[in-house]
Parts: sequence; C-alpha cells; structure tokens
Amino acid sequence: MSATPLPEDLLLIGTVGQPFGIKGQVKLHSLTSHPEQLRRIKTVFVGPKLVPYQLLQVIEHKPNLLLLRFGGIDTRNAAEELQKTEVFIRSSEAAPLEEAEYFFHDLPGMEVRTLDGQVVGTVKEVLETGANDVLVVERPDHPEVLIPMIHDVVKELNVTTKTITIDPIPGLLE
Repeated sequence: MSATPLPEDLLLIGTVGQPFGIKGQVKLHSLTSHPEQLRRIKTVFVGPKLVPYQLLQVIEHKPNLLLLRFGGIDTRNAAEELQKTEVFIRSSEAAPLEEAEYFFHDLPGMEVRTLDGQVVGTVKEVLETGANDVLVVERPDHPEVLIPMIHDVVKELNVTTKTITIDPIPGLLE
C-alpha cells in the first residue's frame, strides 16, 4: 500500500455508490471527463481517512458511472461499507489538462478582475449548469454575482497567478 498524501495533493474523482454484484465491485459516480485515464492509476484514496486501496479494475458502465474493484474488497458486504465515500487520486497522476480546461478545485479562492484591472471579487464555488459552468463570486460590499464561464465573458483564467480576467456583459455586475 502507498503512503497517504496530504489532502491538498489529491483530486476528487467521484463518490462510491451501491455495490455491483457479489465480488466487491462498486459503482463510482465519476467526476472525471477522462475515465479511461484511471486504468493507469495504481492507488486510490477512499473516505475521510483517505484509506489507500489498490485499484484493480475500472470498467466504463454508463456515462459518468464506472465499476471499480479495489484490492482487499472481495465481498458485497465489504463494498457496502464504502457507499457514499469519496474517492481521490494524487493530483500528480491526473490526466494533463487540455488548453482551456481546468479543475474545479483550482477555482475557489481565485480573484476575478475586469479587463481594466478592477477587482470584482473572489470565486466562492463553481456551478455546473449543463450549458456552461458558472462562477459564484463573493464581492465586498455587494451581493454575490454569477459569472458564466463563456468565451465572451471570461478572457483569461490563470491558475498559476490565481486570477480570472473577465469582460462583463452589460448589467452583469449590477
């Protein structure tokens, strides 16, 4: 088994659902857009204590639903004990991001500015709406604002400097 990394070095890949079958497989409600990349991962970390498990099998069952088999989980009863727990991988083992892709966990805390440098606020969370992601931005002395993650509005997202530059459409910040 592998040493447990620090939580900030981990990436959430999904939540364990119900057991599948009687031999310890579990359903994973996946958050990854690259499930095939999980086949090269050797160790995952499960639950609030980040218990390391060897990842023995990954099957794409349905969209956003994977079947996983962990080392040491060989019965349905053992699989049931993992229900509703989160599953993490080391961030360093994640698939490289394409241009204009980002990890949701990178966005909270980022500063949002307009093209002219005016500070709008800080990203509180990211909402998935289906059409596009939406930033929930906390603003000092103003109500929160929802900023759509579309090319017409978001002009630059820099994970290194933790800044997002926007060109707000009329009325967006009012």
